[in-house]
Parts: sequence; C-alpha cells; structure tokens
Amino acid sequence: MQISSLCSICDKGVMISDQESGETVCGNCGLVLSDKIVETRAEWRNFGAETTHRTRAGDPTSLARHDMGLATVIGRENTDVRGSLLSATVRSAIGRWRTWDSRGRSHSSSDRNLQRAFDELNRLKTKLNLSSAMVEKTAYIYRKAHERRLARGRSISSLIGACIYISCRELGSSLSLKDIAEQTNVKLKDLARMYRIAIVELDLKMPMVDPVRCIIRIASKAGLSEKIKRQAIRVMDCAANKEKRGGKSPMGFAASILYMTCLINGEHINQRTLAEAAGVTEVTIRNRLKDLKQSPTIGYTVAYA
Repeated sequence: MQISSLCSICDKGVMISDQESGETVCGNCGLVLSDKIVETRAEWRNFGAETTHRTRAGDPTSLARHDMGLATVIGRENTDVRGSLLSATVRSAIGRWRTWDSRGRSHSSSDRNLQRAFDELNRLKTKLNLSSAMVEKTAYIYRKAHERRLARGRSISSLIGACIYISCRELGSSLSLKDIAEQTNVKLKDLARMYRIAIVELDLKMPMVDPVRCIIRIASKAGLSEKIKRQAIRVMDCAANKEKRGGKSPMGFAASILYMTCLINGEHINQRTLAEAAGVTEVTIRNRLKDLKQSPTIGYTVAYA
C-alpha cells in the first residue's frame, strides 16, 4: 500500500493507492477515486526457480536449439503463485503434462536428430572453448547440411565436428581438425572425409587459415618469448607474400618460421617441442625449412627484424 495526498471529497482522510488492484480509495469514507493506476514498479520477472537472475523476458532465440527456443516449457517447480506446495493430485497431473510436452517438442526424427546434434555441440562448446558466434555459425551450417540430408546414414559427431571446423575457418580461428577429432572421439581420417563432403555438397569456399594466429598459438604452447613471437610474425608476413603455401599445413609452416627465428636469435629449442605444440611431425618442419631457406628475402627480413 502507498499513502498519497488528502482526499478531495471529505478532506478528512487520506487517499490510499493499492498497486495490486490498481485502485485509489479514501481511507476515511472509502470512496474509490480512481481504478486505473499507472504501474511504476519494476518490469522484470524471475522465470526460473534455479536462478536468481531477474529478466524482463525468457531466453533469446538461438539456432543452436532444435526448436530455436520458441517452444513452451513447463517449469520444474511444484508450487503455486503464493509459493505453497501443490497437492499430490495436481503434481501428478503436471508431471504428465511435462512428459507429453517433452515428447511433443521432438515428435519427428528430424527434431530428434537436431536435438542430439545440438546437445553434442553444447558439450563441445566448453571443451573446445568456442565463442557464441562460432556456436551459432556451426548450428546454421549443420541446419543447411541437415536440409541436404547429409546426416542420413552418417555419424552425428563427425558431421557436427566438420561443421565446427568450417565455422572456425570462416571466422578466422586457428582450431585444427586434429583438436576437434580428439574431443569428438572421431578418427581424423573420417572427420576430414566428412569435411570434404560438406564443402562439396554445401558449395562452400573456405578462406585460408591466418598463419599469424597459428604462430601465436604455437608460441604460447611452446613457451617462447614475446620477442621471438613478434619477429616470427614479421617473417610470416613476408613469407605469406613471397612463398607459395598452397597445399601446405599452416601449423607446420608457422612452426618452421618459429624454429628459424629461434635459431637466428640464439634461442635453443628442439624441433620435437615445436612439432608437439603445432600438432605436426618433425619431418614436416624440416621440409618447410628447406623451402624457406631457398628464399633470400626471408633470411634478410629475419636478420633485420
């Protein structure tokens, strides 16, 4: 209740505003002066019993949900609007409603496929440290692949892993197929095959992996200094313009640049350490070093970096 100014009729009582009923009455004579009070309290509501976060509406829509977040959800709490516990009969009825509501939201095989795929995506989001933009992009690509029926007869884990790699390539992430294969428990060969199938069927054009991001990632894993990292980036900028890197592994190319920079600056690091940080073999680093040594421009850039 909120007390306001004096009553304009009897001049003896005070006007009392009831926010729940929306009425303004006189405390002395009981005259209803107004039945339409403007609501001035907060507009938020608490939409979940498990959280204390107060919001104005429910969760936003998302492509990473099989129903895009538009379905009606029956809450898990068994209390009424006053907070009192519901009777056993009502709780049993609401339990049956929840069951049928859950079944109704995934009544077709297509919905169940999307539900399992996005559950897997939600699990990989934490393991691979994916951003929200990557998750939404992955869900969009998977929906396109699902429309083309690429999921029929194939593993959901391999297809969602291929979609994650495609989204990482398009958004400029340095995440490799090997990293995704380790977390999805899918063989690298099968994941690479699924990636090529998705590229062809969806008619996608993949941008090249930014080698600078690969240098930063490898240097951080190998524990190299900031000086080595910056000089290697300068050398990579020159190599990206002068050398033909088509068909070469970007992680192996970045590891060879880092190894050459360490040798010139007198820092001792073996090829095995860089190979493990880059996820390639030592032979790959040595082969890329042979290509780099044939370019006098790169050696000149390293010497004066």
